[in-house]
Amino acid sequence: MSTTVPSASATAGPPPPSVWRAPSLSVRWWPVFLRNLLVWRKLAIPSLVGNIAEPLMWLVAFGYGMGALVGQIHVGGQAVPYILFLASGSICMSAMNAASFEALYSAFSRMHVQKTWDGIMNAPISLDDVVLAEMLWAAFKALFTVTAILGVMLALGISHSPKLLVAWPVLLFVGIMFSSIALIFNALAKGYDFFTYYFTLVLTPMMFLSGVFFPREQLPPIVRAISDWLPLTNAVELVRPLFMDEWPAHPWRHGLVLVVTTVVAFWVALALTRRRFRG
Repeated sequence: MSTTVPSASATAGPPPPSVWRAPSLSVRWWPVFLRNLLVWRKLAIPSLVGNIAEPLMWLVAFGYGMGALVGQIHVGGQAVPYILFLASGSICMSAMNAASFEALYSAFSRMHVQKTWDGIMNAPISLDDVVLAEMLWAAFKALFTVTAILGVMLALGISHSPKLLVAWPVLLFVGIMFSSIALIFNALAKGYDFFTYYFTLVLTPMMFLSGVFFPREQLPPIVRAISDWLPLTNAVELVRPLFMDEWPAHPWRHGLVLVVTTVVAFWVALALTRRRFRG
């Protein structure tokens, strides 16, 4: 009596879905976000002090110190005090740094060190929802930071433009964008040391090329052409006119760069995170 041995193709299951498939998102990201909020609430005050101390030192040291030497800066044909020029750029930098730090060090701790993500996914919550929750949580931390800094700037009388109400949601989206970018490096990291490359080779050059500390007109033409497409540059170009009580000259162009960067970065971060957890 002969027996038929099933072929490998017959016994093998269907191939795993592509890590590059479209995000599968639901409202189940909210419990993950809420969990992070409840944990962070115990350390809210130290976290606030840590997040706003450095940008405020930049603002005081350069805004008042160098501002006394520089005087006024010409922006779009209008002369503005240097401290106003610096404040409108540094608040975008603060949103970038706060979102990046949370989506790198804190998210990596929850994902790799504490294995919090593994525990969460034992519940009916998908990895896609966890990544979305981490992105939105990092953006919230960035918004919390810039709101506190905005309050200090208002108290110092740096700007009283009513258009700052529009800058607030723009800064929230800046946090969303940079948290999405940071999650790419979070998915690639083997340890905390890896993040040094991101801060040193990506964020720091962007900080100096995006018009935060000096007008980009001072840059060589080829460098300025490159800086036109940097995410931080487009964020500054949207926020700075609002501090000056003006509307941005090209809001749709700058906004489109932010949206496309965010969508692409989140998709890549999600794909790399799926690949990490599959392995």
